[in-house]
Amino acid sequence: MQFIDLKAQQEQIRPQVDAAIKRVLDHGTYIMGPEVYEFEKQLAEFCGVKHAITCANGTDALGLGLMAKNVKPNDAILVPSFTFAATAEVVAWMGATPIFIDSLEDTYNIDPKSLAQGIQTARKLGFNPVGIIPVDLFGQPADYDAIQQIADAHNLWVMADGAQSFGAAYKNYKVGNIGDMATTSFFPAKPLGCYGDGGAIFTNSDELAAIIKSLRVHGQGSDKYDNVRIGMNGRLDTIQAAILLEKLKIFPEELIARQKTADAYDDALKDVVRVPFVMKGATSAWAQYTIRLPKHIDRDKLIAELKDAGIPTMVYYVKPLHLQTAYKHYPTANEGVLPVCESLANEVLSLPMSGYVKFSQDYAATIKRCLL
Repeated sequence: MQFIDLKAQQEQIRPQVDAAIKRVLDHGTYIMGPEVYEFEKQLAEFCGVKHAITCANGTDALGLGLMAKNVKPNDAILVPSFTFAATAEVVAWMGATPIFIDSLEDTYNIDPKSLAQGIQTARKLGFNPVGIIPVDLFGQPADYDAIQQIADAHNLWVMADGAQSFGAAYKNYKVGNIGDMATTSFFPAKPLGCYGDGGAIFTNSDELAAIIKSLRVHGQGSDKYDNVRIGMNGRLDTIQAAILLEKLKIFPEELIARQKTADAYDDALKDVVRVPFVMKGATSAWAQYTIRLPKHIDRDKLIAELKDAGIPTMVYYVKPLHLQTAYKHYPTANEGVLPVCESLANEVLSLPMSGYVKFSQDYAATIKRCLL
């Protein structure tokens, strides 16, 4: 069994992908070709957002958002600690300061109470809090109503990191149409992934969209030799856009399949571990199916037993960012201690998840046997 079965997906759409790549090879516009613009159009329609701007990867998408907001030294950005490094990394790129926030016990997403505390901590330390980057962990959107209320009270913008949640929804909004901006990643393992690196940033603001489009091509103005701002080389390759156009066609069906797999996991495991909790009014794209183990279970031993049974697992994330060497000197909401995300790091375990998991009673029984 594959942890994320990309091979089964590729077998289903290989002729269409081969034809899409051939079209790019035939017209030869490998950078910013017509497929890029068509993909952006379809992305925007899928999310119900005004602008979808593709870029080279999900990290660049975050960086473009911060550059568009003119983030600078002495600015503080509120970010969760229990996530991948890219969310905080881009803040450091700008010379700004990430303030690490704790997680909720149920969804594992950013805790609004800790967020409010983090804003006060930033000001106490002399920083200027300007924005919040919530992360939609494991596929489920964060609690954006609560986050937006805090952001409005403190005049902060919100950039939703949807690298793991593209395809999910929060109340009446799809991921991509949440916050001042939203980002996603098309890394191969993501719910909608390409065969290389790719990303996108979304906004309903015409002004932000125009700035981001300039920034992704070295800050160009009327043409690439008229640079009106400092930017980056952040373009999505045309071949990747062509592949993503084909994968987007089957993406709604895959989301349904992912939900069915998650439901099957829930039914099989809810009596022995804490299964994922999805908020009322939200859906998950199920980037990962992540269980939380009881404290008496030896996670390393369990991982080894599942591996022997042919079931791969992963731990996302072994160490919160505020405890990692590169980030431990940055402030936290609560004076260096974020108890929930520190507990999560010791207790979470992700099981195989994609639209192609062959779930059976034998498979479920094997996992339960290793857990008990």
